Amino acid sequence: MAAMFGSVCVPLILLMCVLGSHAVDLLRASATSGNPPPTPTVHCRCASYPNMTLCSWLEPPHSAPTHYVATYSERHRQESTKNCHLLSPASSWSDAISAPSSTSGQLWHCHLTDLKLLTDYIINITAVHSGGSSSHLKSFMVEDIVKPDPPVDVRVSPHNGRSLLVQWSAPPAWTNVDIFPLKYNIMYQFEYRGNPKFVNLGPFENTSIELKGLSPGRTYLFQVCAKELLGLGECSDWSSPVTFTIPRTKL
Repeated sequence: MAAMFGSVCVPLILLMCVLGSHAVDLLRASATSGNPPPTPTVHCRCASYPNMTLCSWLEPPHSAPTHYVATYSERHRQESTKNCHLLSPASSWSDAISAPSSTSGQLWHCHLTDLKLLTDYIINITAVHSGGSSSHLKSFMVEDIVKPDPPVDVRVSPHNGRSLLVQWSAPPAWTNVDIFPLKYNIMYQFEYRGNPKFVNLGPFENTSIELKGLSPGRTYLFQVCAKELLGLGECSDWSSPVTFTIPRTKL
């Protein structure tokens, strides 16, 4: 579908697939007087429920100088639009936010503040340069996009002579752990007759677990993921792996 405004062609692509309150793309629009910038593909995540929601998108490499406009509003009160606080790839906060290792291009973020609980929101990210503009609209509810950072400081030590003690700390970005506790899954893997084996345990509310019955002489790799206690959103990525080889004698 396209509309003409003077000499400017404005193609519109409507994606009206709404599944409950889950985050979905509502609209992709391109308004251009030449070659518009690529439409930003926006991903939103709440790294600390309920007050740290970031939406992120990639600026492709070698793209023309691009200006971004980021706004958000309650889905049913779109007249009350707020500006999203932009974090450029060069900002110190942006440097502290992990990006996928395979990322090519510059990763932009915007910080959404004062979000209400159990409320549908729409965020609009518009890329603008001399060739025109393109926008990405996304609908989400904070509860659906909760995903903590991985747990940190995972450590493994002998315990009580015949077992191992696995300990870890909550992700530092999850600032309200006393009000909104986390639960954890522990995964350990090892090789058995040349084949990798995986064991997933949990969830646990404590930040340590005693493991018994592991085989002497075998090397194990341990990782932990974190999830909001009531099950909001999804589990974090797995923590950095820690390996431990059990001595052939008693621990």
